[in-house]
Amino acid sequence: MSDGLDQPRLGLNEEPEEERREDVWEDADAEPVAEPEPEPEPEAEPEAEAEPEPEPEEEEDVPAEEDELPRLRSPEHAGGELQIPDGYGVIEGEPTGNRRAVGIVVARFNGELTGELLRRALDELERLGVGREAVTVIPVPGAFELPLAAMALAKTRRYSCIVALGAVIRGETPHFDYIASEAASGLQLAGLETGVPVAFGVLTTENEEQARARLDKASEAVRTALEMADVFSQLRAAAGAASP
Repeated sequence: MSDGLDQPRLGLNEEPEEERREDVWEDADAEPVAEPEPEPEPEAEPEAEAEPEPEPEEEEDVPAEEDELPRLRSPEHAGGELQIPDGYGVIEGEPTGNRRAVGIVVARFNGELTGELLRRALDELERLGVGREAVTVIPVPGAFELPLAAMALAKTRRYSCIVALGAVIRGETPHFDYIASEAASGLQLAGLETGVPVAFGVLTTENEEQARARLDKASEAVRTALEMADVFSQLRAAAGAASP
């Protein structure tokens, strides 16, 4: 019975010992295989900073009443009749030429325009009854000389009124402002110092086209001068009647 026990038992599926040793040595001599390095992850691009949103503009506080009002246009010259209540003494002149001597000072500068102003002024004087023999015309170099000529005419005491005619057109320099201002203030001064009405018939415009559109100012200046002459005449008559 001991015959079977003395023999070594063979394990199932066991490889021979020599073969196992060879495999171990072969594995030991083989170069180790390097593991691939992990690829670096791409760096994330920095996020662009968001632009700040514009702050809403603050609306001006406008009272409800003003906000509802219509926008008014700049004031403009408007014609119309003046209504005077009854019961008041009124001295009003009439633009008539009866027994009136009229002096006209006219600038030669911009002669094409001032010549037309003179023609219209003379036509208006004739229409209102002023004879040619009662009109004296003094031409002067330019608008700057108008006040001096008007003052000289007024001081003779031969004329009931003076009409000043000229045309000043704006240029590229401040010359326009000085001439227009001095002509206006000088003509007013001539009337104030002498007591003889001086009518302003000087065109002060941005260009020639505007001047041509206002040539009727000459006729208007004539009527203004005659009306003021009539007022002054009535005032002198009233003052004479009141004196003892």
